[in-house]
Amino acid sequence: MRRKLAAGNWKMNGDASLLGELAQLAGQQSDTGPEILICPPHTLLAHAVSVTDGSPVGIGGQDCHAAETGAHTGDVSAPMIAATGAQAVIVGHSERRTDHHETNADVRAKVKAAWAAGLTAILCIGESEDERMGDSTLEIIADQLHASAPDGTTGDNTVIAYEPIWAIGTGRVPTLEQIIETHDMLRDELVGRFGPEAMTIRLLYGGSVKPNNAADIFTADNVDGALVGGASLAAADFQPIIDALAAS
Repeated sequence: MRRKLAAGNWKMNGDASLLGELAQLAGQQSDTGPEILICPPHTLLAHAVSVTDGSPVGIGGQDCHAAETGAHTGDVSAPMIAATGAQAVIVGHSERRTDHHETNADVRAKVKAAWAAGLTAILCIGESEDERMGDSTLEIIADQLHASAPDGTTGDNTVIAYEPIWAIGTGRVPTLEQIIETHDMLRDELVGRFGPEAMTIRLLYGGSVKPNNAADIFTADNVDGALVGGASLAAADFQPIIDALAAS
């Protein structure tokens, strides 16, 4: 059975003052609840690992370079992230694909880099509003999945996060029927490619997940949790989402 996962992406937000929120969140968790992962900015990774040490809350990075070392000023490698004590890293987020022009091939290389460093890759895919309005969502998502997920993808090394680009930070959310349709398609595509192992790969929904809509989203069979943005910055906002996931 797939263990549910609530992952928080702080994006380019936060300084040391937010570590108090993280400590509060960590102190509220039990070992029997959903898996919890917080992905703060790289500058806070080591501090976050220290704050959550001994708690059920794990820490991840927000991106990694595909190379282990080299002349890549300003970039951070997967081994560097792992050296902080972090356990995972987000790759292929739409903001990286858009702002930094990352291709599916770039993302696939980062997934492999994460694996090589012993990190779980949280692989993000998602369609634009034009693609949604053009009824090409399933085709776009399937293409991203196949081109971004390397051979060897398993439930141990990879989590798939479906985040419609038009829903991220906008307060707009697909209908439950649309979420179910997309996640069911993703499961079918994974099973077609990876066989029974695909049933162990967790599928997260992301895009304006809030305390007031999380419970409905988590009723979908193939939604194994959420990748949460702004609502993960405060324990008071993130905890109700975790509770809704635990109750689903």
